[in-house]
Amino acid sequence: MSVPLLRGSLGVVFVWFGALKVAGATPVADLVARIVPWLDPGAFVFALGVLEVVLGVALVVGRRLRWVALLVVLHLAGTFLVLVVQPAAAFRAGNPLLLTMTGEFVVKNLVLITAALVVMSADAPARQRVTRVGQR
Repeated sequence: MSVPLLRGSLGVVFVWFGALKVAGATPVADLVARIVPWLDPGAFVFALGVLEVVLGVALVVGRRLRWVALLVVLHLAGTFLVLVVQPAAAFRAGNPLLLTMTGEFVVKNLVLITAALVVMSADAPARQRVTRVGQR
C-alpha cells in the first residue's frame, strides 16, 4: 500500500509544480532561466512544465512506471545543475554545507529521486522480484 501512495504523491507534486510552470505562476522561472541562459526562458519553463504534468499524470495513472520513473530521475538529476552553474544561488559564502533556500530546494530532490527509484523497482516484473528473493 505504501508504494502506490508514494507513486501517487510523487505524481501530484509533479502535476502541481508543472501546472505552475505552464500557468506562468512558478517562483522558480528566474532560477531556471539563469541555469540555461542559451534557451528562451519562457518557452523552456513552459515545456518543462508540460513535461512535469505529463510525468505526474503518468505516475498517478500507473502506466509504464519503470520508464516514467526513469524520466523523473533524469529530470530531477538535471536540477542539480544549479549547484554547478549557479553556486552562489545555492550556497552561502561559497560553503557547500551552508545551503540557501534555493540550495535546500535543490538538495531535497535527492528524496524525490529516491522515491522515483522505489517506484521503478516496485514495478519490476514479478519474475525479476522472485529471482532476487530466491538469491538471498
